[in-house]
Amino acid sequence: MCGRYATTTDPGRLAVELDAIDETDGDGRAGTSGYANYNVAPTTQVLTVVERHDRAHPDDDPALRIRRMRWGLVPVWTKVAEPGVPVKGKPLFNARADKAATTASFRDAVKYRRCLVPMDGWYEWLVEPAVGIDDRRDGAKGKAAKQPYFMANADGSRLYMAGLWSVWRDRSLPESSPLLSCTILTTDAVGDLTAIHDRMPLPMPRAHWDAWLDPDHPAPDELLRTPEPESVAGIVARPVSPLVNSVKNNGPELLADVDGSAPKAGQMRLL
Repeated sequence: MCGRYATTTDPGRLAVELDAIDETDGDGRAGTSGYANYNVAPTTQVLTVVERHDRAHPDDDPALRIRRMRWGLVPVWTKVAEPGVPVKGKPLFNARADKAATTASFRDAVKYRRCLVPMDGWYEWLVEPAVGIDDRRDGAKGKAAKQPYFMANADGSRLYMAGLWSVWRDRSLPESSPLLSCTILTTDAVGDLTAIHDRMPLPMPRAHWDAWLDPDHPAPDELLRTPEPESVAGIVARPVSPLVNSVKNNGPELLADVDGSAPKAGQMRLL
């Protein structure tokens, strides 16, 4: 799963790096420090990378575009709660990569609306037993604690996760602005990451971007499969501050190292 992550990506800089069009209009939606958000949670407006044709020139080649979307996909068929507002349903912030193509909420997006979600890394929680001095003396078990871990590239480079997106409109209001929303695809964890959780966001290597983002053709089935362990070999997991447990906290201190060692395979995983 992927229910919380961190990003320090400036959309303007990202557009330059990717030779993309920045469609965020410099809106400045971010965390506590510039464009950085160290505690991205579902329903937040997040950066995405898509490839689309220009509406005014549909025959031109598609171009990469940086867009903000609501994290939590709203299917196009969602009913209207009130003018311009969709009915609040299950927060679809994750989609299983192995089932998305046959799931009603995601199957259309799998065909023609795929995206990338840039991030510095993501958080996961590991359930670890907390044993005190008195507990050791009488053999009693201490209260279990959830230790947050941060998964990121060891070299600090940006990650790009596979995502799907949707456009929802209130059809009774032709002039209303469309609601763009997205979900992050997840897959079975592989390699050392299995020690933290049995699921992980699906990374999308740069070599597969053209096929993944192609707006005119479905993505090859193999891009939705569980990747080989080598694909995440550069990702390391380290324990971080429990401040991340609350979405009210947002700052670089959330990524501060804490005492503790990386978990070993076979330790209890958070379900």
